[in-house]
Amino acid sequence: MTASTPAETVAPDAATATSLPRHIAIIMDGNNRWAKLRELPGNEGHRAGELALRQVVELAAKVPVDVLTVFAFSSENWRRPPDEVAALMQLFLFALDARVQELDRARIRLRFIGDRSAFSSELQAGMQVAEAKTAHHTRMTLIIAVNYGGQWDMAQAAQRLAAQVEKGELKAADITPERLAGMVEMSDLPPVDLLIRTGGELRISNFVLWQAAYAELHFSDALWPDFGHKHLQAALEDYAQRQRRFGRTSEQIEALHA
Repeated sequence: MTASTPAETVAPDAATATSLPRHIAIIMDGNNRWAKLRELPGNEGHRAGELALRQVVELAAKVPVDVLTVFAFSSENWRRPPDEVAALMQLFLFALDARVQELDRARIRLRFIGDRSAFSSELQAGMQVAEAKTAHHTRMTLIIAVNYGGQWDMAQAAQRLAAQVEKGELKAADITPERLAGMVEMSDLPPVDLLIRTGGELRISNFVLWQAAYAELHFSDALWPDFGHKHLQAALEDYAQRQRRFGRTSEQIEALHA
């Protein structure tokens, strides 16, 4: 979160909506089920999921999209078995060491969102180094959500505004959706246009609740390690068929694009 001033808008503008999303967010679900179907340890599912993410990042950059945000570790995932959490932390460290070099060569900027304070100092330092190494790239921005929850995101935004009220810098009546939008994570980036969830579940699981308020939703039955080119293409084709009205009528949208 970098912005400290009110965002210019909360809802996307129908006049600038295109058949391609600028910002795709993905809930990467199904690693454990993928492993169980193959009678493999759950950790192998997460390793396969990390490889799938590498492929999807490459595909998204070729589309191209401006921003790809993925849900890597939610604030609820700490409830998983300790050995699985430990394995995930090791996988994060591996990815920071191995994949950041690839992102740098591909001219992709890497950022993290979420509460980093619960992670080891080694992992926090790795995130900071990775962000600094790729900060100058503009081809695409890859956002990794770690220890993240949409409700946490809005709560920390509200806390920042409340602190300004306490200091006399802001009045309670000045708190608007636009001002709150300037305090959530990714406030400096386009809102989510397309939210994809894999694994066949039909829920958004506390992910980017504010940023995806106007997003088109696409649910895929593919387990995340199996999600590839054909699945992303299906999601993009589905998105292209949607008419994004943002409160307007179909006739108004047609007139805007005439």
